[in-house]
Amino acid sequence: MTPTARLVAAAGLGAALIVGPAAHAQQKFVTIGTGGVTGVYYAVGGAICRLVNKDRKSHGIRCSVESTGGSAFNVNTIRAGELDFGLTQSDVQYNGLKGLASFKEAGPFEDMRAVFSVHPEPFTVLARKEIAAKTFDDLKGKRVNVGNPGSGTRNSLEELIATMGWTLKDFSLASELKADEHGPALCDNKIDAFFYGVGHPSANIQDPTTTCGAKLVAITGPAVDKLVGEKPYYAKATIKGGLYAGNAEPTETYGVLATVVTSAKTPDEVVYQIVKGTFENFNEFKSLHPAFANLDPAKMVKDGLSAPLHPGAEKYYKEKGWL
Repeated sequence: MTPTARLVAAAGLGAALIVGPAAHAQQKFVTIGTGGVTGVYYAVGGAICRLVNKDRKSHGIRCSVESTGGSAFNVNTIRAGELDFGLTQSDVQYNGLKGLASFKEAGPFEDMRAVFSVHPEPFTVLARKEIAAKTFDDLKGKRVNVGNPGSGTRNSLEELIATMGWTLKDFSLASELKADEHGPALCDNKIDAFFYGVGHPSANIQDPTTTCGAKLVAITGPAVDKLVGEKPYYAKATIKGGLYAGNAEPTETYGVLATVVTSAKTPDEVVYQIVKGTFENFNEFKSLHPAFANLDPAKMVKDGLSAPLHPGAEKYYKEKGWL
């Protein structure tokens, strides 16, 4: 039974004694799968739930956030009916819908539905200053955290190195630490670098640059040009100079968009209220994290969305004149 399907009767009242509007008699619980607690996905989920829960007395929906393994985990868990919504990279959304890459064995998730996109997520490499890496090519033979299995970061890293003609064996160590763990490991000299898809600015990047002088590393070259040219969900990106301590120059890379997805089985009214709660309080939403500062609703309902829009989301966007 999915979280959406769980209906809780008002405490102390039998079904025969319940009177008044349905919203007062029962409550729908929905859960948003995110990522590590220090990542921007967790902040996105928390921001959405905070705004939706402001009006829970009127619509009867209570939203909660779950820290998870990340993009691919969220897609698989929505598919299994164990999550209602999830954050996922735009490339993982595409691959999940089509049954590609890590979803090849499970096949296409045809019931996946898009809700909206959020912030850009440039792929980010942070390295110990001692290794003096300038580009991703300099990481060959180094100790690199490649991301935990089930994360969008790991899927994207594997696609990049495959395009370069590398395998994980080209690193002297390919560690699988979660995003919450890779910064301390870098500063403790347990790894030389980590690869991470994240919105900026991010505490996950700020902490190692401040604590141990870690340096951003460019991700450029023929393999990146090929991926951006062939894959509709990728675009080149620049991490602004001066955003992090000791990294005054801009860093060239590429990346994806963070997106919110759900299942076709999620009721239209639930999705409508999730979307309405977010966009009716949009200025407040943007203020809840620096990565949200430049968001534009007109782009969020179109960009980075491979799966069909959920009808509940589509209804609200049409009411607003965005579709």
